[in-house]
Amino acid sequence: MGLFKESEKYLVIGMGNPEKRYFNTYHNVGFMCLDRAAELLKAEFVKGECRAVTAHTNVDRAKVILAKPITYMNLTGESAVELINKYKIEQDKFIVIYDDTDLPIGKLRIRKTGTAGTHNGMRNVVKMVNSEDIFRMRVGIGRPPVEDMQLMDFVLSDVDEQAKKALDVGIEQAARAVVDFVGGMPIDEVMQKYNKHGD
Repeated sequence: MGLFKESEKYLVIGMGNPEKRYFNTYHNVGFMCLDRAAELLKAEFVKGECRAVTAHTNVDRAKVILAKPITYMNLTGESAVELINKYKIEQDKFIVIYDDTDLPIGKLRIRKTGTAGTHNGMRNVVKMVNSEDIFRMRVGIGRPPVEDMQLMDFVLSDVDEQAKKALDVGIEQAARAVVDFVGGMPIDEVMQKYNKHGD
């Protein structure tokens, strides 16, 4: 206790699409992780600001903002920048959570920097923030189950029952990593704890 400055603020952004029809799709894993993190932190998504729905809470004396942008996935960065500017968030207090088809389903990978890869939402965040030095949590959703299925069709499809159990493991791990991060655990320690099988 007492480790935080009065003004310390954390921002955690989960990526997804706001319409109900996307609620249970693979592309909304970022939202799912934030929902679980909010439960663990006893926070509620009740505020609309900066083109996002946010939940606010405090951990010790640090302010924590969980945000689900309503800009749709590909414009996540626009909402992110508005929130960063509004709350004057420092680089090492900001993290983004999103789905990744290049990781096995349910696998969590946390990094401090890197390219956005093929993820359009993360590309927009990198572009708007004007930096690749963005903490990120990627939750694996695996590849399409059918060989000729288009990637976009897959990520916008509902999570099936067979995949849900494995995906829930990744969501739970990501939510707990968020709790540790906003609780003041340095990102290197968060990575060491949750990237159990290395990069």
